[in-house]
Amino acid sequence: MARLPYADLHNEEAKPLVERIVAERGSVLLLYQMLLHSPPVASGWLTYLTSIRQLSTLPGDIRELVIMRVAGMNGAPYEADQHAPIALKEGITQAQLDALDHWQDAPLFDARMRAVLAYADAMTRQVQVPQAVFDAVLAELGQRHTVELTATVAAYNMVSRFLEALQVHTHDEGAPPTR
Repeated sequence: MARLPYADLHNEEAKPLVERIVAERGSVLLLYQMLLHSPPVASGWLTYLTSIRQLSTLPGDIRELVIMRVAGMNGAPYEADQHAPIALKEGITQAQLDALDHWQDAPLFDARMRAVLAYADAMTRQVQVPQAVFDAVLAELGQRHTVELTATVAAYNMVSRFLEALQVHTHDEGAPPTR
């Protein structure tokens, strides 16, 4: 159960943002139901994460692979629950998702995937990325995608930390309706 009750989606300050979220995403996920305690924060979050997920040119398989890796490393099951179906649609296999905890030893990942997973691991665990890890990602992705990858890993570390600090989980009881 979440540490705070979910926000009132009918609150006048939140209403315009709730309408935007429903228009863009179909429903108001529990993450946004929690964020809507502060509509300005929720608005900025929505804009940033929309840029990461929908406006970035980073290939979808790479984006979802690192999101799933970050969720796993940070023990953020809600994040993983939300992104596993997206990862599968983007071409990541169930076997690859199952092997993420031990990707270094799994033959399921090509050189590009190994480079981005090592990068996600370094950013998440150490913060500072070793030069060799950075060089491998840059060689595989180029400058723009390296920047977009970095922003994606950073963003989803933020997401998992928010979710886990407030204990937002998929099967929360008493969550309000999503519309």
